[in-house]
Amino acid sequence: MTATAVDDRSLISHTGLWYFPIAFLARLPFAMMVVGVLTLVVSVRGSVALGGLTSAAVGIGTVIAGPLVGDAVDRLGQRRVLVPLGLVNGALLIAFPFVASSNLVDGMLLTAAFLIGLSAPQAAAMSRSRMMTIIRDRLSPHRRIRTFSRSMAYESAADETAFVIGPVVVGILASFIAPWVPIAAAAVLSLVFVTAFALHPTARVSTSHGESVAEMAPARDLLRAPVLVLVAATFAVGMFFGSTLTSLTAFMSERNDVDAASLMYGVMGIGSAVLALAVAVLPTRFALRWRWMLFAGVLAASALGFALSDSVGGVTLMLAVMGLGVGPTLVTLYSLAGQRSPVGRSATIMTVLGSAVALSQSLSAAVTGAVAEAFGARTAMVLPFLAAGVVVGLGVLNLVIERRARRTPVGSLEVPRALECPRPVG
Repeated sequence: MTATAVDDRSLISHTGLWYFPIAFLARLPFAMMVVGVLTLVVSVRGSVALGGLTSAAVGIGTVIAGPLVGDAVDRLGQRRVLVPLGLVNGALLIAFPFVASSNLVDGMLLTAAFLIGLSAPQAAAMSRSRMMTIIRDRLSPHRRIRTFSRSMAYESAADETAFVIGPVVVGILASFIAPWVPIAAAAVLSLVFVTAFALHPTARVSTSHGESVAEMAPARDLLRAPVLVLVAATFAVGMFFGSTLTSLTAFMSERNDVDAASLMYGVMGIGSAVLALAVAVLPTRFALRWRWMLFAGVLAASALGFALSDSVGGVTLMLAVMGLGVGPTLVTLYSLAGQRSPVGRSATIMTVLGSAVALSQSLSAAVTGAVAEAFGARTAMVLPFLAAGVVVGLGVLNLVIERRARRTPVGSLEVPRALECPRPVG
């Protein structure tokens, strides 16, 4: 992708057909890590609490590395950062089953999980950053707004689909072959497809315009309230994911069918992926702030139903409904993040959001695992409802932030200014 002139071609004409399957498969290792680590540790070591702590270690590593990786990508380009990360992450994933099944102390197990998270390439955040840059710098102005909305919807749907397929693959491989096989499969995917994603021609978009570090907005711009509320909301969505998966694992463990938990968890992602794609056809007059409130409300109501369910059938039904809320909520949050991203900081903000989800997912998995062991699965199943309530509360806070912003000369935060005013090209 060396051409830099703005033209009237579609987004896919700039990316090529092969970009999307490669980018999708590059997401799967990240989608399989937390579930695979949790399933393996619970199966091998026999402790839901330890499994949750190990998942938390993955998340802690991811959140520490996320902003650093995003900043490095914004400065150096994706290829120089993603190629070594993919290779290191694949090697660490290969080693993890040996560590888990050995007689090494729990501290070594947690260290290995932390290193896996630290080296996570976060292909989803990198893909969003690439799409934003291509839309801003290479599409004709009349295409940008609609293409941006559809692109963010697709990216979130791809995430949700990956998080459906990831747990399902983990569940199938763990149930029918062995608990270590999903981690080995994630290692192969990381080595092959993360590398292919890093080497794809679209990886050059972040450096193709000769952007210098001086053109990047200062890091303090990431600490503004309109950005921080999105980070907090994605953190809460991660809390929802982690508490749902772990409480579901505890629920099925009490029924001596722990491997089925991953398959049931995948049910939530079916509606999530479908609704995430459907968001792209919603009218633009349906403002993002109100989409946030609507879909977060659906999430909270279904999470309450999940907490009150006491049968496998009832839990499965509530998981399906929960998916109808969480997918569109994520689309909305990432769309707002794309609009509010400071100049030159798109990769940074996307990795920060991805890290927030991963960290909170892992930390809530640890807390939920401890609650499940101390008080039982029924108590642990209340935690997803609390997380969904936080998402709703932050949606209300976002309304306040936007109302205040509209009183300033800058205007509404709904306007994606980065898309309206691309930097010079050519």
